[in-house]
Amino acid sequence: MPAVFAERFNSGDTDAVAEVYEEGAVFVPGPGAPVTGQLAHDANAQFVKMGVPIKVRPRHVYTAGDVALLIVDWVIEGTATDGSPVNIEGTATDVARRGADGYWRYVVDNPFGVAG
Repeated sequence: MPAVFAERFNSGDTDAVAEVYEEGAVFVPGPGAPVTGQLAHDANAQFVKMGVPIKVRPRHVYTAGDVALLIVDWVIEGTATDGSPVNIEGTATDVARRGADGYWRYVVDNPFGVAG
């Protein structure tokens, strides 16, 4: 999951990023600020549109049947398309579910984990 997310994020294609989420998934773009639907897509797109690649390093993955808890260290560091420096990092606590098609998708994407 994290590698697929990073590949899509780094492609700059926000629609491709959206495909790794279940319909109705929760995205938490900042501590204590969960969003869903179009708001989640738009919030994720703000990170993607900086034009700085994300690097991910899974720390733990725990599965129970078709549900997984992922603990993932990540960093977005470099120069944005507007020339400004970017250094954002965190440890995500994410929940994913395997769909009937066999693909895993995020149900909850909480990139800043317990920060806040």
